[in-house]
Amino acid sequence: MPNSDLLPSLLFKINQNQLALEAAIMELTKWVEERGSADVAENVRGALYVIDHNEEFIKMSLAVLMAPD
Repeated sequence: MPNSDLLPSLLFKINQNQLALEAAIMELTKWVEERGSADVAENVRGALYVIDHNEEFIKMSLAVLMAPD
């Protein structure tokens, strides 16, 4: 398999890892918020917004990269 064939799979796995980290961080954020640190939780949610905002572009780009020629 040429190295160029690995790129779409690599990017897909990186995206999966990113989404898993986002979910884990959101769980921790809920835990922090329940213990009275609403400001911290709000800051974390603001940072996680970037992941959500970019997710659709990443999915579309992966679809293009993985499409057969």
